[in-house]
Amino acid sequence: MQFSLRTAARAAAFGTLAGMALLAAGCSKTASSDKVTADDMSEGPADAKVTVIEYASVACPICARVNDEIMPQFKAKYVTTGKVRYVYRPMLMGNASVAAAGHLLANCVAKDKRFVVIDAIMRAQGRMDEGGQPEQYANARPVLIGIAKSAGLSEDAFNKCITDAKGIEQQQALHDQYIKAGINGTPTFFVNGKKMDLIKGDISDFDNAIQPELAKVAKK
Repeated sequence: MQFSLRTAARAAAFGTLAGMALLAAGCSKTASSDKVTADDMSEGPADAKVTVIEYASVACPICARVNDEIMPQFKAKYVTTGKVRYVYRPMLMGNASVAAAGHLLANCVAKDKRFVVIDAIMRAQGRMDEGGQPEQYANARPVLIGIAKSAGLSEDAFNKCITDAKGIEQQQALHDQYIKAGINGTPTFFVNGKKMDLIKGDISDFDNAIQPELAKVAKK
């Protein structure tokens, strides 16, 4: 789902953010599936021989399942051991206003807490749904404020964060950029530039994509 002016209006209601209606149309550049920049959110050594890039949304239920059930194993096996550099690229899939607020929040906390916040929001999707229809996230605001406070931000700082016009434009531009590059669903993974399919929906999908890349390095 594109973060259009209509969804911007919903986001404005979510955070009483009138400025969200001033979103730019987006960026005309195309995204590279394998080129990592300093602006990317990443974990693991920059010189790792294998790079795994995930395009995801904190408001995407499938992303949340992968985050809960697979990513802890993936990170323990490959990222913390220094074998893989993992890159997270945010998109506005699912409830776009919640996705935007969640990703803005992750950018506002200290760098060492960004992935903690992403994980916390993913795991809180059920709580954000309480009191409303599934994926409407009627309880999103108080849940996100709680996560912000646990990461060291006050409620005022949270409000300032998710109403930042420049940050909102950047979220839209990234989303549009990835869409134009052919990323039309989340989660989407690339391993050393090659798209990885979630076939079994468990760690074996990552093993099957990563192990051959590690083997290539070992032969050199």
